Amino acid sequence: MAGILLKNVKKRFENGFVAVERLNLEIYDKEFLVLVGPSGCAKSTTLRMVAGLEEITEGELYIGDTRVNDTPPKDRNIAMVFQDYALYPHMNVYNNIAFGLKMRKIPEAEIDRLVREAAEILGIDDLLKRKPRQLSGGQRQRVALGRAIVRKPQVFLFDEPLSNLDAKLRVQMRTELKKLHEKLQTTIIYVTHDQVEAMTMGTRIVVMKEGAIHQVGAPLDLYDHPANRFVAGFIGSPSMNFVPCLLREDKGRVLVDTRDFLLELGETQAALIRERGLGAYTLGVRSEDIHPRGGASGDLPTQPFTATVNVTEPLGKETFLELDSGIHNLFAVFSRERAVKARDRLELELDMGKIHLFETGGQERAVF
Repeated sequence: MAGILLKNVKKRFENGFVAVERLNLEIYDKEFLVLVGPSGCAKSTTLRMVAGLEEITEGELYIGDTRVNDTPPKDRNIAMVFQDYALYPHMNVYNNIAFGLKMRKIPEAEIDRLVREAAEILGIDDLLKRKPRQLSGGQRQRVALGRAIVRKPQVFLFDEPLSNLDAKLRVQMRTELKKLHEKLQTTIIYVTHDQVEAMTMGTRIVVMKEGAIHQVGAPLDLYDHPANRFVAGFIGSPSMNFVPCLLREDKGRVLVDTRDFLLELGETQAALIRERGLGAYTLGVRSEDIHPRGGASGDLPTQPFTATVNVTEPLGKETFLELDSGIHNLFAVFSRERAVKARDRLELELDMGKIHLFETGGQERAVF
């Protein structure tokens, strides 16, 4: 097993486009690290540099204690699973898993042991004689995983491996991959654009945008304490509500003026704002922190306001609401016990201990 270190890694393509600029990241031994971000953020390019499929323009890459910048992919002791399963259609499952071992001239008895061991781990030991066309999407993905497992690599690299599966099967395979990580106790780097996959699977998450890292942390740390507005909006579903606001002082109180409603900050929050300076900010509120009047709980007093329901989206145990507070549209999540319909006028309140404030312009860093 091995950790991975990227030091000042830069990737510039032949046309001059810089995909990755000065990336520094340490991936710990045996952790499940997820690279997440929108399309074009260079998460797959970063993964391919670790694999050796893309050349590093500048910087250093270490797997364990070994610098591998010039080490060919076949000698890095890594295994990669792609979005496309890339199975050989004319071979059965057994031979698809065994193919790489045969190319390395592994003895037949050892190949048989490794293939059957991997098949048992993945629950496909009864499918070894089938051809890929006889398998479901989830079963094909397991075969691709089996082909990686038998190599006994130091590091597993996954590039959006669940994108071709339907929603129900993606949920099942997320669970299976977490179980696999627990069994194998190896280092995994997993690339996805799906923040739900990132939140449910990763030991730590790396949020990327335009070739740069915006925040690294445990899933709930990113959710509760985003470093900037981009991370706050990308992590969480529904996305965080963002409302332009003006912070001003009135009779010793620091008020958040959204033009629709006024909020009073708590003492600690107000002290932070006085240090930063009053003026224009962006208020961030998660949908679950907007409650019917009397439904919030927390250490700080709640702040009431009114809004009209534009749209309801019942999802069974909860209902998503689009709200019109006058100037701004907000999204909230209510439990199914609260009966709400379109055009209802609601009295609402915010959990003030869970609101966020972001700078405007530039990096739009979080104040709290």
